[in-house]
Amino acid sequence: MRSTGGFHGRRIQKTGGSTYIISLPKNWVTSRGLHEGDVLLFSPRSDGSITLYADEGPRADSVKRSIEVSNDMDEDHLFRRLIAEYIAGAPLLEIRTPGRMSPRTRNIVRGFAQRMIGPEILEETADAVVLQDVVGANPLPIPSVIRRMHQMVRAMQSDAMAAFHGRDASIAKDVVERDWEVDRLHWFVEKQVTMALRDARALTSLGLTLPDCATYLLASRVLERIADHAVKIAETVEMLGKEEPPTSVVESLDKLHAIAANGLSEALDALDSGDIARANAVVDVAHRVTREREKILHELATKRGRLAVALAYVLESVERSASYASDLAEIAINHAVALRDSAPPVAASTGKS
Repeated sequence: MRSTGGFHGRRIQKTGGSTYIISLPKNWVTSRGLHEGDVLLFSPRSDGSITLYADEGPRADSVKRSIEVSNDMDEDHLFRRLIAEYIAGAPLLEIRTPGRMSPRTRNIVRGFAQRMIGPEILEETADAVVLQDVVGANPLPIPSVIRRMHQMVRAMQSDAMAAFHGRDASIAKDVVERDWEVDRLHWFVEKQVTMALRDARALTSLGLTLPDCATYLLASRVLERIADHAVKIAETVEMLGKEEPPTSVVESLDKLHAIAANGLSEALDALDSGDIARANAVVDVAHRVTREREKILHELATKRGRLAVALAYVLESVERSASYASDLAEIAINHAVALRDSAPPVAASTGKS
């Protein structure tokens, strides 16, 4: 046996005509309470490695998790606590209060269940609500979720600018409400990645490597942030009122918005294809947006009142969206390089037939 830096080496041995075996470290076997005749499960990974774990029957996270909250807890604090529990991945979550649960607390829990992907109310009593994650062990493919998030964010960006152009409060309100859809997809990705980090079986069910999971989680966060900036643009509609923005400024903002939106699409395509040159082009364009932003700010310096403030908010959100697209492009570059480094070496040709 060879042991280095916490890794245990074992020589492959051949027994019989076609069977290969290796021995297991004794401390690993005994620390998990395993004995002769117990079953071990192997999970082949896309990077060529194999994950080994004991067949321990029901998964440890299948046990119901129970938390106690107070009826006078701040609504935002309670909601954030429920999100944290959701991301932790317990399939059964009991929310309990000391004494009877108030209608206010119960409504917060119900609203949470309606907004998340997976949780459904399984049981209600006077002092508790039990949520069950109905998504279970068959999650949506994370790359598909990222694509769906992108479609939603692009639509929000387009509608936010349409609301800004027409000072249309109804479109602006719709953009704000759709932000929840992007949030819930981001929290879903975060939950799946958290479960994959904790359990090799969850990782296997995703069909991704751990570096893949980290990359998609970063991409999800970028998309969620860009959606927030679409909301900020939509919220300037109320601030503008009946004010008429200068045509030159509006045209400049439209131009920068189109660059930022296109950069986001290009960055996501670069992530999918591993195209480093394409990703670098997105980063370069983001720098251009930053330079153009300074010119528009110079013109806004001549304006006054809430018109100037509203236009500055739009400009800032457009510039930040381009910057986040640049961040996604850098994530794409890092992922492409990591994939190339982890690819198995290609055997050199001898030139003989």
